Amino acid sequence: MEIDAGLVRSLLQAQHPDLAGLSLRPVEGGWDNQLWRLGEELAVRMPRTARAPGLLRKEHEWLPVLAPGLPLPVPTPLRLGEPSALFPEVWTVARWVPGEPGDRVPVTEGHRAADTLAGFLKALHRDAPAGAPANPMRGVPLTSLTHPFEKQLQAVASRVPVEIRDVWEEVVSAPDREGPPVWVHGDLHPANVAVSGGTLTGVFDFGELCAGDPATDLAAAWLLLPSGSASRFFETYADADEATIRRARGWAVLRGLSLVSIGQAWERGLPGGKQTWGPAGRAALDRVLASS
Repeated sequence: MEIDAGLVRSLLQAQHPDLAGLSLRPVEGGWDNQLWRLGEELAVRMPRTARAPGLLRKEHEWLPVLAPGLPLPVPTPLRLGEPSALFPEVWTVARWVPGEPGDRVPVTEGHRAADTLAGFLKALHRDAPAGAPANPMRGVPLTSLTHPFEKQLQAVASRVPVEIRDVWEEVVSAPDREGPPVWVHGDLHPANVAVSGGTLTGVFDFGELCAGDPATDLAAAWLLLPSGSASRFFETYADADEATIRRARGWAVLRGLSLVSIGQAWERGLPGGKQTWGPAGRAALDRVLASS
């Protein structure tokens, strides 16, 4: 169904009337959810894919638990909108995270951003409880993702360096993680972080939050940071052995290919395509190759 300002305003009036008088304006972007800025400090997230309501419920359950220990602003859910005659799915009101998405305004302060990102992930990567959500495509062993790698590479083979296959074959042989799973964001790419003044100022979209291998997130060293910053990042993070770094490079390859694919979809006028994601993905793959 179409989600417009009138619908969002009506939902607020019906379920959260104390917020209904705040200014409301749409925000470009979003994948599973359509975003509306509510006043200066809040955001309304409206699901627009079949899986989005489940992701919103997961964020509503777990992100308030994690947010107080994180050193960067995150969109902590504050209110849950229930399904109704107006709208058949859940929706949320969350804190607004200031800054511009990193796929539009890239990180330029490499060392500063590397320290900020390392501090954020050290705080997030704590042991996950037994009831933490699992994710079949995030936080899992790289060896289980060979088919997705082949599929993604085939889709964009003409747009990426052929050496990417060599990188994958090297990293996929890294030993699997030993030890308990930790919390991982699961989707750290440029469109899911806020940037201001050349550095990271916030992290968005915890819909893929799960328990798993921290290497899933450590791929951000190549996905988010400018060339030459990865070594500084891992020095500051200080808890990644050689095998973990190899797996992180593998995750960077997977996410980079995915970004290129979504950029290619935009060029072809296909649903779900994003203009800025292709260049971001190619830049990440180039950084991975440069660190080989």
